[in-house]
Parts: sequence; structure tokens; C-alpha cells
Amino acid sequence: MPSPSKARWQTRAGGSIRTAPVLREQTLYVAASDGYLRAIQTETGRERWKFKAGGQIHSTPALTGSTVLFGCDDGKLYAVNGESGAKLWEAKSEGEIWASPVVREGTVFFGSADGHMYAVEAGSGKRRWKVEMGGRVYSTAYAGEKGVFVGSGDGHVYCLDAATGKTLWSMQTGNGVDSSAALVGDTLLIGSQDFFVYALDANNGAVRWKYETGLGVSSSPAVSGDVAVIGSKDGNLYSLEVATGKLRWKVRAGEALTGPAVFGDSLIYLQAWGLVALDAATGTLAWRAGLGSGVQNAPVISGRTIYLTANDGDVYALE
Repeated sequence: MPSPSKARWQTRAGGSIRTAPVLREQTLYVAASDGYLRAIQTETGRERWKFKAGGQIHSTPALTGSTVLFGCDDGKLYAVNGESGAKLWEAKSEGEIWASPVVREGTVFFGSADGHMYAVEAGSGKRRWKVEMGGRVYSTAYAGEKGVFVGSGDGHVYCLDAATGKTLWSMQTGNGVDSSAALVGDTLLIGSQDFFVYALDANNGAVRWKYETGLGVSSSPAVSGDVAVIGSKDGNLYSLEVATGKLRWKVRAGEALTGPAVFGDSLIYLQAWGLVALDAATGTLAWRAGLGSGVQNAPVISGRTIYLTANDGDVYALE
């Protein structure tokens, strides 16, 4: 995609936005710190409906069918009808929920700052299990066939049995793990606040390689083919070979990079106090679109339109 030439629309959602937008058909779902989940028409930017939660929202929504799921600082996970905005159910934890919920085979998995992982029924919110994690959980889980993979504030990466929550294995890093994992075959990629990016054997947690960056890694890896890209709080975006951890390239893309990158056909899109597009093969800057306020979330690419949110509460459709 070439550099955006204009904004099709720009709308103020209200309250700062620290979450990524989520697209379903012709509706964009946006959650903000004013406690509202909003459904926005993609063609016009007009609000279809809004739902008020019981606190600020720092959890990027997730979709399952026509249901929108998101966590809230009031300690609740909400399920909302994506067509009407009506509340379907809520599930309670004892701390704020910043991680995004993940759905697999009828079960929703989510972590909480109360130091637990939860599994609830997707249709009702009824709890299936609750497991102590040793530290606050801001990492979004990855629910795979071999288990549920998630990082914890206690510095461990855990693999949990999806049916029971039992720990199948854990691997200790040198600091808290807020990054979310990516699974490539049987290799699990994840970052840690100890400055390292880790590649683990998904079967047993053994370290296959680790790569040291200049500061903590809260960003989550994005994978295309045999390459993973991940940002660090040192301001660099790193392109690493999945099999070996060998550095393909690194590029200074902004200040502390905490949001994930998104792969297009030949470009990588990254929100780093503006929208940045880099050549995926070389890391060369293709273009940068400056915006009025800090933008640190993952953009949504659909056709020739880029949807993104900003810290000042603005939502953009660029084309």
C-alpha cells in the first residue's frame, strides 16, 4: 500500500485509546479509557452504538461469531452482542483485565492483574477453571492445540492444559513477561522485560535461542514465513529468523515500541507515534504518516484502507 493520501474519516471516540481497533464486516469496534465500547461504521465513521462498562478499558476486544469480548479495569470480562450492543454476560476476576481474551473451541481464556488465568464458557461466561500464575497477567494468551501459552509478571512463560488449567511446563526469564506469544510450528516466540526475545520448544519450554535487545520487550512478535519482527522499548524493530534467531535487520522506528507490527504483502506497518511502513525484506522506510497524537497500537489493514486509533481518542480511516 502506498502512503495514505487522505483520511476518509476521522472521529473522536472519547477518552484516550490504548487498544487496537477490531474489524468485523462493515463495523469497527473500539474500546477507550472512558469505559465505552463503540461500534463504528467503516464507510462513514459514524457511531452505530456504544456500550458502557464499569471502568476504563485497556483490553483490545476479541470476536467470536457476532459476540464482542473485552476486559475492563473493573475486573470483569464483558460479552456484548456485536449487532446491537446489548450485554450478553459478564465474568468476574479480582483485578483489572488488560490482556485481550482468546477464544478456542467454545472456551474463553483471559488473564487478570489479580495474578490468575481464567477459562470461561464462551456462550455463558460460566467459569471452567481459575489458576494462580504467580504474578499479574497482562500478556494475551495464545490458545493452541498443545496448550494455552501465556506470560506472567513473575517472569515465567507458562503452558497450561486448556481443559483443566494444569501447568504442563514453565520457563523462567529474567523479568516480567507482558509480551504475547506467537506459535510457528512447534516454536513459541515471546519477549520479556529482561531485554530478550525467546524462541521456546512448545512441547517442553526448552530455550532454542534468545536474542538480546537494548531494553525490555513488551511488544508481541509478528510472523511471516520464516521471519518474525518484534519491537523493543529501545525504539528498534528487529527482524529475526524463526529457526535460528539470526538478525536479518533492525531499524530505529520510534521511541519505546510496545505495540505489535502488522505484515502486508511486502510492507510492515507499525504504529510508533505515527504510522510507519517499512520494507519487509530490508527494513527500509517506505513512508511515515504523522498523526496528531501518540499512536501505539496495531493498525487494521483492509483492502486499501488502514484503520487505527490514537491516544488522544481519535479513530482514523486512512486511504
